[in-house]
Amino acid sequence: MRNRLLETGKTARKSRTSHAQVVDELGRAIVAGTYPVGSILPGDADLAQRFKVSRTVLRETMKTLAAKGMIVAKARVGTRVTEKNLWNMFDSEIIAWHFDSGVTEEFLLQLYDIRLAFEPFAAGLAAERASKDDIEHLRALATEMAALGHTSESLALADLHFHLAIADASHNPFMRTLGSLIEAALVGMFRISTPPSQNGFSNIADTHMRIVEAIVAGDVDGARKAMEIVIIDGRDHVRDAYAAITKASA
Repeated sequence: MRNRLLETGKTARKSRTSHAQVVDELGRAIVAGTYPVGSILPGDADLAQRFKVSRTVLRETMKTLAAKGMIVAKARVGTRVTEKNLWNMFDSEIIAWHFDSGVTEEFLLQLYDIRLAFEPFAAGLAAERASKDDIEHLRALATEMAALGHTSESLALADLHFHLAIADASHNPFMRTLGSLIEAALVGMFRISTPPSQNGFSNIADTHMRIVEAIVAGDVDGARKAMEIVIIDGRDHVRDAYAAITKASA
């Protein structure tokens, strides 16, 4: 996983190919509403001139965006931006573009809905299937969360590594595909919240270690419940942070 949401955007974009750069710019423009749902994109000649790329690069760009469900080309009509319910919201780039355009409380809470639907079950599978190496790795990652000197970003990264390791320990490859959703939810929570020492994140190592302990004990229900508590706690932080923002702006 590239951890794109945790990267510095400028650094990440410098090394991209022309195709990737055009995909990124058009994708972000669509998500931001510059090209709203139902609108027709400018013609190939206009886009090729704007981005200073060949028609071949532009065609590949359109194929990529179409594969993400964001556009559809129709003869004698043009390339239309599709309804959002057709977009592949599991796609890490689409999620990143939402963050680029300003992530909303609704968007983050929807991410937590999906996490609640899948991650507790993954923790239960880990309680059934985790190897000794899996457990040692999870314990080390939970302990790392208690290290002193964490910034919001470094703690988000440590948290991400733990949750991805749970997905791995479930030994179900489909669970690992949720990585971009988990990352987005965690990054969003830590970005909008105050530093860990001030907002209750200081107990994050304890709550995550409870998941590990349940996995060690082979307690499927306990692992699921411990994971639910962690995710619900994160969701509550999102709600509290947005409530504080609303109050401050009133």
